[in-house]
Amino acid sequence: MAFVQTPPRLLNQFDDDALLQEYLARTVPADNRAEWTEELRHLGEIAADDLFNAQQQDRSREPILTSWSPWGSRIDEIELTPVWKRAHQLSAEHGLVATGYEGRYGSMDRPLQFVKNYLVQASLDFYSCPLAMTDGAARTILSSNHARVIERAVPRLTTRTPQQMWTSGQWMTERSGGSDVGRSETEARPIEGDEFALYGTKWFTSAAASEVAITLARPTGNPEGGQGLALFYVETRTDDGRLNGIRIDRLKEKLGTRKVPTAELTLDGCRAIALCGTTHGTRHVVPMLSITRTWNAVAAAWGARRGLALARDYAKKRVAFGTDLGHKPLHVDTLALIAAETEAIFHLAFRAVELLGRVESGEAGPQEQALLRVLTPIAKLTTGKQAVAVASETLEAFGGAGYVEDTGLPVLLRDAQVLPIWEGTTNVLSLDMLRALRDQACGVALASEIRRAASEAKDPRLDGCVDQIARAVENAQTWSLSAAVTPDAAEAGARRYALTLGRTLQLAYLCQHAQWCLDNERGPRAIAAARRFASHGIDLIDPKVDGQDSAALAFGAVQ
Repeated sequence: MAFVQTPPRLLNQFDDDALLQEYLARTVPADNRAEWTEELRHLGEIAADDLFNAQQQDRSREPILTSWSPWGSRIDEIELTPVWKRAHQLSAEHGLVATGYEGRYGSMDRPLQFVKNYLVQASLDFYSCPLAMTDGAARTILSSNHARVIERAVPRLTTRTPQQMWTSGQWMTERSGGSDVGRSETEARPIEGDEFALYGTKWFTSAAASEVAITLARPTGNPEGGQGLALFYVETRTDDGRLNGIRIDRLKEKLGTRKVPTAELTLDGCRAIALCGTTHGTRHVVPMLSITRTWNAVAAAWGARRGLALARDYAKKRVAFGTDLGHKPLHVDTLALIAAETEAIFHLAFRAVELLGRVESGEAGPQEQALLRVLTPIAKLTTGKQAVAVASETLEAFGGAGYVEDTGLPVLLRDAQVLPIWEGTTNVLSLDMLRALRDQACGVALASEIRRAASEAKDPRLDGCVDQIARAVENAQTWSLSAAVTPDAAEAGARRYALTLGRTLQLAYLCQHAQWCLDNERGPRAIAAARRFASHGIDLIDPKVDGQDSAALAFGAVQ
C-alpha cells in the first residue's frame, strides 16, 4: 500500500506550552492562576482541535465584497468567512478585549487578556486585527475624555455580549503616505459643534466591516502637516443600516492576512465626531498605537509558537533515512534555533504587556512609565522581524510540504510578514525609539531594566550570556554617543541600534527566566534557550559601516 504521511497535530495549547506554564507561575499570584486555569485550558483545547480543524477546512475562503444589490442599489456589503463569524462570538464571550478593561485583577488584567489571545488567536485567521484596533479605539476614546462618545462606544467595544459587541477599524493610510500621516488629504468640513463631514480617500483600511473607526482628517483651513490634523470617531453605518457617507471601492488583494477585509474607501460626507479638538491629531493617536503595537508583538509570539508546535509534532512522525526527524541531530539543532527565538519573542512581548497593565492600573512609577514608552517600539520592531525569520525556518522544517498551500503551512509565513509592516515598519519604529531616548528618563529606565533582568542570573552556566549582555550594552552606548554628533549617522544606524537593544533585552529576560526555572526545579529547557539565543548573536551594531558605502551600494549607480 502506498505511503501516506501523517500530518502534524496540535495538543492542548495551554497544557503543552511549558514556557507559558513557567511564565504564569513566575509572574502571576497563585490565587489568580487557580482562578484562570479552567478558562485557559479550555481555550488551549479548542485552539488545538475544533478551531484548528475549522481553520483548515476554511483555508481557501476569503471575504467577499458585494457592491450592488440585484436591483441596482449601492450596498457595499462584506461577507466574512465562517471562522471570522465564530471568532466574533468567542472574542466577546471570553473577553478577548473586555478583560483588559474590567478591572478585576488590577495590573494583571492585561497579562490575562493577552494570554487568552496568545492561546487562541493562531486558530482564528488573524481576527486579532479588528480586536487590536478595537482595544486601541477603546483606550483612545477613554483618553480623549469625550463623555458622549465614551458613553456610547466604550461599553460596546468592551462588552462580553456578542450581539452588542462592536469592533473598530483604523483609517490612517492614504495614497499620499502610510507612516507619514501628516500628508493626509482627507478634509473635515464643520457641521455643528464637534461634528464634521469627511471627504477623501483612505487607501488601506483594515477590518472594513467594523461598526466604528478611528481616523485622521484635516479640518477646513487647518495648516499642512500633522499639527493640522484632527482625530475623529466614525460610526460606519447610520441607524437605518446604510453606510455613513462611505463607499467601499474594493478589497485589497494582499500577500497574507487574506481573511482580514482590508479595503479602499471613499469618504463622501461621512459624519464624524472630533475626539480631541481640531488639531494635533497625530499626537492624540499615540494611545491607540501603544495598544496595537503591543498586540503586534504578542501576535509574533503566538505565530511563532504555532509553527513550533506543528514542527515539533511533525518531527516525531516524519521518517527519513531510517528514523524519525526527531532523532536526526541536524533537525534537532534546527528546532532548537526556532525554539530559542520563539522563547525570546515571548518574553519581550509579555514584558511589554506587563508594563502596559501596570501603567493603565496606576501601579507604575515614573521609571516604568518611561520604560513602556521606549520598550513598546523596541518590542514591536524586534519581534516583527523575528517572526518572519522563524516562520521561514519553520516551513523549511517541513521540507516540500511547507511549500504546499493545502497543508495550511505557507500561511504561517505570509501572515508573519505583516508584523514588521503594520503599525510602523522597522525603520519607522527605530526612529520612534530614538525620539523616546531623547528623553533621558527613557534611556535611564531602559539601561536599568537590562541590568535588573541580567543581574538575576546567578548560575555560572549563564555567565557567558551575562557577559555578552554587558558588552552589547557598552557597544550600544558608545555608538549612541558617537552617532549623536552626526544626525545622518544616527538615522542610518537606528535599525541596527534598535535591534541590538531588543535582542539584548530578550537575552536578559531569557537569563532571568532561566534562573527562576533553575531555582524552582523546572528543568534545563530555559537555560538552554538563553544559551542558544546568545549563540545567535545580539549585537548588530557595526561601527565600520560607512554612510558613503551605503549610498554607493543602495542604488547601484552606473558610473
